[in-house]
Amino acid sequence: MHIVAVEDNKRLQKEFLTLPVKLYASDSNWIRPLDQDIENTFDPKKNKYFKHGTAQRWLLVNNEGETIGRVAAFINYELTKNDENPIGGIGFFECIENQEAAFALFDECKKWLAEKGMQGMDGPINFGERDAFWGLMTKGWEYEPTYKMPWTKPYYIPFFENYGFKDYFQQYVYVTPIQDAAVESQVVQKANRIYDNPEYNFRSIKKNNLPKFATDFKIIFNEAWAKFPGVKPMTDEQAQNLVQKMKPIIDEQLTWFAYVGDRPIAFFVVIPDINQIIKHLNGKFGFWEKIKFALLLYKGVITRTCGVIFGVVPDYQGKGIESAIALRFKKAGRDNPHYQYHTIDMNWVGDFNPKMNRFVSQLGTTRDKEYITYRYNFDREKPFERCQRVG
Repeated sequence: MHIVAVEDNKRLQKEFLTLPVKLYASDSNWIRPLDQDIENTFDPKKNKYFKHGTAQRWLLVNNEGETIGRVAAFINYELTKNDENPIGGIGFFECIENQEAAFALFDECKKWLAEKGMQGMDGPINFGERDAFWGLMTKGWEYEPTYKMPWTKPYYIPFFENYGFKDYFQQYVYVTPIQDAAVESQVVQKANRIYDNPEYNFRSIKKNNLPKFATDFKIIFNEAWAKFPGVKPMTDEQAQNLVQKMKPIIDEQLTWFAYVGDRPIAFFVVIPDINQIIKHLNGKFGFWEKIKFALLLYKGVITRTCGVIFGVVPDYQGKGIESAIALRFKKAGRDNPHYQYHTIDMNWVGDFNPKMNRFVSQLGTTRDKEYITYRYNFDREKPFERCQRVG
């Protein structure tokens, strides 16, 4: 076996994309991600993290010249520059069922990161935001993944743990039917109390006024999320770009904002799960795939939604706004006889946020999928600490 750096080699870049197709050929619930979503991660022109970071990809090749593994490592210097214990990241790990092969990939990441001054590595994570390609699946193989959520081999778990990675934090995916969910009565009562209070008003996102909603999103995000580990305040430019990227798949029935007067105080961003279409595209998104995507979207084949992000500004937390904003899009569904959506996956609820886990569990949910983000300290004598809890 030997390691090969991918770099700008087009053939090796293709190998990096197609290895999972071979590995998951017999896994009916695996959905091939769009090639462009993977490649954009490693394109400095497309990924803003290259402005303050660096990344490298490798393939593992056997003695017959066959690709049997892949991995990437990356550093976000914006996060590590003032850290006494700078941590790099590894991700996009795929490998045959061979521990020696897996360890060779981990060793290469460790060597590269250590040479650049890192003292540990988290993985598997993304060279980007946490909402994509983040975590190792530990439960839920009987379900399809939602868009950009990992779906990984069960045998990867002992690979990471036998190498010495430790559970840094876990991420849960809660699923609930949009109609007829067994929502706890106290949640419904709190929501109705807010709905009946004229001080509050709720507005669904409108495609013809996206700049306004992008600004409101940024305001709420920076108040509600800035306290979380590894989360940086969002700029207006970032918010505007994010909303514009989402525009093609925005359904105005799904995403809602709460206000006191004109002050934005909460949001619940819900989008259609386009993985129900992407699974028919074989990783491509060229001219014909875009036509197919548009036709399937028009036909209403998407019945599953994704709760992308939820936030309430601190001075309105615990007052019932959480209940009201969480249930508002369901109310819109009840009012629309042609509503096409059946379920919602509430993605990425970290175990470091027990308050949010308690709340989501009251919404008639089941915890269908679980993921682990691991950490490996290069100094094996250094005491391990899990991610700090919030909330």
